[in-house]
Amino acid sequence: MRNENTLFVGGPLDGRVLPVMPGPTGQPPKWYDLPVPDTDGGPPTIHSYRRTPAGYTKRLGLQRGWTYEYVPEGHEPRTLKWPWSKPNSTP
Repeated sequence: MRNENTLFVGGPLDGRVLPVMPGPTGQPPKWYDLPVPDTDGGPPTIHSYRRTPAGYTKRLGLQRGWTYEYVPEGHEPRTLKWPWSKPNSTP
């Protein structure tokens, strides 16, 4: 299996480079969730990281890879958006 060394910025993994397995498209997942167990036996705390571009080359403007940035509020829930679905009605 192929792994890609990816830098983590912020949060408990700040400055670490960890191997992340890319998906079928060759890119790492958009979100990386890190569960940290509770010392009192409660539910684990989940730290979320969002994938962002690491930078671009000067000459051609090609992307250099990915980094994960810490998002303290967690990630937004993913909903499917089909053309035939009704829009969410908010009161």
